[in-house]
Amino acid sequence: MRRLLPSLLLLALLAVVLAACGSSKSTPATSATTATTAAASACRRVAQPNPKGSLKLAKPTLVLDAAKTWSATVQTNCGTFTIALDVREAPKTAASFVYLARKKFYDDLTFHRIAPGFVIQGGDPLGTGTGGPGYTIVEAPPQNVRYTHGVVAMAKTATEPDGASGSQFYIVIGADAQLPPQYAVLGKVTRGLDVVDRIGKLPLQSDDPQGAPPVSPVVMQRVTVSSTG
Repeated sequence: MRRLLPSLLLLALLAVVLAACGSSKSTPATSATTATTAAASACRRVAQPNPKGSLKLAKPTLVLDAAKTWSATVQTNCGTFTIALDVREAPKTAASFVYLARKKFYDDLTFHRIAPGFVIQGGDPLGTGTGGPGYTIVEAPPQNVRYTHGVVAMAKTATEPDGASGSQFYIVIGADAQLPPQYAVLGKVTRGLDVVDRIGKLPLQSDDPQGAPPVSPVVMQRVTVSSTG
């Protein structure tokens, strides 16, 4: 099944459009074109990686030391960014991500979906939005969670319970995604947020309001995990 945000994504995107229409300031069309061109030029051209296929990994039993500070560094052909993993509030979600990263699961996977002003999404071994690691964990987020700029959360299908996740994750590139507390929070980008935002401005294969793949691949070439403390 396709793992993505529900129809609230479309509503949020429409809200962004309506807010822009109501503004008293107009932005020249060339500004968006310039930003898109600049974003594309900042990415090194790479080949589309082959899908890894359907996987059936065992559900992880890993437990992370919450007394330590955990982070994941994601190297892409568009630059590098770092995610501070929320081990205290989301221990199962963070442990699953670390488990997959240590298995090099994320290496050579793509950001297969970009929804401008909203999110970028990756972590699918099939590259289509339908794949995962072969298992699902559930860790519902707190009811007061907000999906703001730089927050990293896990994607799920509309029929899965709150906090369900496999391997696909998204990063919020808007000020506030205004989503309900249904998506397990992995952490937040603490370094390289400009790289994430740049990916969010890349030219896309279509103008689908729910997002589309970029014209040129954005590949997670290596994901490494470290801890301190």
